[in-house]
Amino acid sequence: MNQLKRLLLTSVGRKLTMGISGLGLLGFVLVHMLGNMTIFQGPERLNAYAAWLQNHPLIWLARAGLLGVFALHIWTALTLVRDARKARGGRYASQNLIAATPSSRSIVYSGIGVLLFVIFHLLHFTFGVVQSEGFHGIDANGRHDVFSMVIAGFQQPQWAALYVLAMIVLGFHLSHALKSVLQTLGLNHASYNAVLRIGGRLLVGVIILGNCSFPILVYFGVINGGGK
Repeated sequence: MNQLKRLLLTSVGRKLTMGISGLGLLGFVLVHMLGNMTIFQGPERLNAYAAWLQNHPLIWLARAGLLGVFALHIWTALTLVRDARKARGGRYASQNLIAATPSSRSIVYSGIGVLLFVIFHLLHFTFGVVQSEGFHGIDANGRHDVFSMVIAGFQQPQWAALYVLAMIVLGFHLSHALKSVLQTLGLNHASYNAVLRIGGRLLVGVIILGNCSFPILVYFGVINGGGK
């Protein structure tokens, strides 16, 4: 435990921690997207998946672990920015933390944007604060009618547009994060950097398109409640 604490007090240790926690969160984003894709199979499949997930005996352990990884990722990012500013003097450091690509220049701000979206997403579809009128629906099998809730949410243009915008911000964040993780873990090499770069871009593209497909297809009526 003392060795772990000492590691987290070093810049290298926190960079490693941020990279590894980021990979864990990336894995969650992919699994979450794949689970959400059951919406293409209709209300029965999505509601059954949501009920299975909600009633899984390890759900709270998984949520606690995810929250811990997310908090650790944010903490390491904030402390690294703080230390860089102290070392270089003021805001100038935050402008020199990373390379001069559009995604890297905005890494801190895109991270804040992703955090705000996660909070909104929880308030919207997990706690029913944003759109409470369709949150407590029950389907014919007595399960939470997640399908109808999602349809009602994404039929609203402001929420559909917000989710698409959030996924674009997430894409900017990931496009730099993947490159940064590879550098931190020492996985870069001239012989396969191009493959890693293309693979990373394809992965980010899949995540953006996959997650954007839900609000877009619902809003334009391609996915609707007609199949109930």
